[in-house]
Amino acid sequence: MTEQTRRAFLTSAVTLGTAAVAAAAVPSASEPAIPKLVHHVFFWLKNPDSQADRDALIAGIRTLGQIETVRAIHVGVPASTEKRDVVENSYHVSELLCFDDVEGQNIYQKHPLHLEFVKNCSHLWSKVVVYDVMEA
Repeated sequence: MTEQTRRAFLTSAVTLGTAAVAAAAVPSASEPAIPKLVHHVFFWLKNPDSQADRDALIAGIRTLGQIETVRAIHVGVPASTEKRDVVENSYHVSELLCFDDVEGQNIYQKHPLHLEFVKNCSHLWSKVVVYDVMEA
């Protein structure tokens, strides 16, 4: 390979590599944008050994996905990952909701389905911790 051909090849490779990295960093039109506000709630059950209570809470949380400003919902329980000092897994159920903005989250807080969830399920938990996070 001549010096000129080698230089042209390297220049092309660097240009293509940079373009590929830039394209990967920007969501395509077919990929939904990640919502800007995440509402993460952790619940501790009053009766942690009750599968029925856990199931009732999970079913109640799932109804919140019907609220029009909720863009994504994830309901979960602690994962069986490696036990480390930095891992908090004393909760029993978690809910992760995504919103486009603070206004969407405010609508959710006052929505009849959310108020009904609190009314119907608050007797199940002894503690709730909420983390609301905005995109930086």
